[in-house]
Amino acid sequence: MTSVLEVPQGLSYVAAALVSTVILLAGQNITVSKYRKAAGIKYPQAYAELSQVEASVDALKFNCAQRAHQNTLENIPIIVLSTLVSAVKLPHIAAASCGLWVVSRVLYTRGYVTGKPEKRNAGGFGYLPTIVLLGTSLYAAGSLVLAGI
Repeated sequence: MTSVLEVPQGLSYVAAALVSTVILLAGQNITVSKYRKAAGIKYPQAYAELSQVEASVDALKFNCAQRAHQNTLENIPIIVLSTLVSAVKLPHIAAASCGLWVVSRVLYTRGYVTGKPEKRNAGGFGYLPTIVLLGTSLYAAGSLVLAGI
């Protein structure tokens, strides 16, 4: 038995939103490298140690940049997968939610790297598009299952 899956209009927006996640990660990677160099933290050390942080605001900012990047890496599989599944039925919502999540991560990172971790909350609205993507991906997957695809 074969099934036909139509490519929904608006899929180009989903592609653009997903590419923006790559740009986000690249930007965070550059930011981490910049703060690593400023703090003088050598590879393979992942984070500055407490004594380094107490001695240098640059070391604190490096840790903040590293944590912002790590947190994004922890969440990116959820965002990418739920965006792709949601896009099958609701591409515009998937693209907008993914794009909004990326904007939230930019604000999160910019706030975090000030050296005042509480400023990361400027991007705290990123949970809203995540919840939307989880809900719409459940809807899309359920629709596919019910359609026997």
